[in-house]
Amino acid sequence: MIRRLFYMGLGAFGAVWVMRKLQALHPDHLARRAVHGAAGALEQVRELAGETRRGAAERETELRSRFGLDTVESAVENPYHTDVKDGR
Repeated sequence: MIRRLFYMGLGAFGAVWVMRKLQALHPDHLARRAVHGAAGALEQVRELAGETRRGAAERETELRSRFGLDTVESAVENPYHTDVKDGR
């Protein structure tokens, strides 16, 4: 008798578990999870792009101050400063 109750309870638990897993595979649930995952990935890409821009701006500021490109006086003293390559 106890064995039958145990297996009946185990079967009921298994049926509930399988039904919940099948409901999670419903197209509405899958679409909702996909949208949520894509939004998270998009936010991470935005954060990465922002950090990259900040890093590039800091590095450009460092290089400009190192080579004296920030001051107007350096441009007036030597308007044909050919030592600095601008990437062209």
